[in-house]
Amino acid sequence: MTLKPSEFILNEDGSIYHLNLFPNQLASTVITVGDPDRVNHVTKHFDSIEHKVHKREFHTQTGIFKGKRISVISTGIGTDNIDIVFNELDALVNIDFKTRKVKENLTSLDIIRIGTSGSIQADIPIDSFLVSETAIGFDSLLHFYKNEDIQDVKFSKALLGHLILPRENGIPYVINADKTLLSYFEKDYWKGITVTNCGFYGPQGRVLRLPLSNPNLTERMASFNHLDIRITNLEMETAGIYGLSKLLGHRAVSLNAIVANRATGEFSKDPTRTVENLIVDALDKIATIQ
Repeated sequence: MTLKPSEFILNEDGSIYHLNLFPNQLASTVITVGDPDRVNHVTKHFDSIEHKVHKREFHTQTGIFKGKRISVISTGIGTDNIDIVFNELDALVNIDFKTRKVKENLTSLDIIRIGTSGSIQADIPIDSFLVSETAIGFDSLLHFYKNEDIQDVKFSKALLGHLILPRENGIPYVINADKTLLSYFEKDYWKGITVTNCGFYGPQGRVLRLPLSNPNLTERMASFNHLDIRITNLEMETAGIYGLSKLLGHRAVSLNAIVANRATGEFSKDPTRTVENLIVDALDKIATIQ
């Protein structure tokens, strides 16, 4: 099937619509970050840089680190942007730009998120690193795609029973990290169950001026236990990353710099250094991935 121009959108120069990239500019190992400025914080450690492309919040650089070709791309905040970035990353490797057809032989990318997060458990300290074994999506992104084969339905039902979510909040989806990539980040990392929500304030239980419809949600998350598994942290992209990666046939893992502890009310005194430490550690591990 030939993809219509309204569905598979290319720019006038032939690059993919939002990311402004050509297929040859993307490496098979991809690091995603939320902040466009953080791309430079990662690639300053590279031995060389081949390409730099910046359009809207999507900033991409591709280069070499310890002999491994890596692309670093900023997604912006939220799973709505993850939908854009991951569909276009997949298109760059799995759709022929000339014929507008899906390739017969598909390519699998390794995708590693490096981002910030807040712990909801008092014993997970600020400035520590956490790798997400599982992600719980409180957004609705994955429900727009056929996803029955990749979800952990039992986990989702247990979660719904404990949180007593109203119907209008939707049904959370539960997706696991790629086990192979996860194995590279066992040393010096907490392992956790990460909740991805659709906002930073109300959806994560923060109150400034607006009252919450479910003021005890974060506390209920913290007290959840399923087969001796607890929810550890909150952020805004991981579930979308895991869900779309599995549906598209890519491997993904999410690394979190814990810069806040919601249980104790603490925030990192130097979050920039914490993220930098995570970047350095992650790059060394990524260079060894087979």
